[in-house]
Amino acid sequence: MFKYTNTRTKNTRRTALQRGSALIIALVFLLIMTLIGTAAMQGTSQQEKMAGNMRDRNLAFQAAEAALRAGERRIDPPAGTPPDTTAFNDTTPGLITQQNQGTDPGAFWATYFSTNSGNAFTITTNLTDVGQLPAYVIEEQGALNAACSTPGPRCFRITARATGGTTDAVVILQSTYVRP
Repeated sequence: MFKYTNTRTKNTRRTALQRGSALIIALVFLLIMTLIGTAAMQGTSQQEKMAGNMRDRNLAFQAAEAALRAGERRIDPPAGTPPDTTAFNDTTPGLITQQNQGTDPGAFWATYFSTNSGNAFTITTNLTDVGQLPAYVIEEQGALNAACSTPGPRCFRITARATGGTTDAVVILQSTYVRP
């Protein structure tokens, strides 16, 4: 007479088989989003390090430029400034005889400044962001420079070494200065 049909068993079994698939898909998406976020953070931190290194190098370059200018002012002071009488005394630290730099001048000067730090002029101006105060030496060129082989003009090579915000960023600059 009365026949009972259970139509819910089919639907219940289907949903029972699908339970948890949304969780697995959500976890896969979460994993992918985590990997993308991690990669983005690594790229950002690398760019931040590069920007910091560039700033350090720029600070070192500007400090070395300041040391070169100080050396040039020591050789040839601006008009109205009394000349520095100790500037050309051979016993003054920082005034050196001509150096044989060999085939690698950069390595020579890096070694020179690390071993002869007392034999260099140091800039004491307001350079607060640098790791070490910049230093420079002045060499009289003499007969090696064609412009200075005749009596009258004197040629000098100024070599400056400076560091940036850390002591890892080092810049060494040179200039040749002819003083009539």
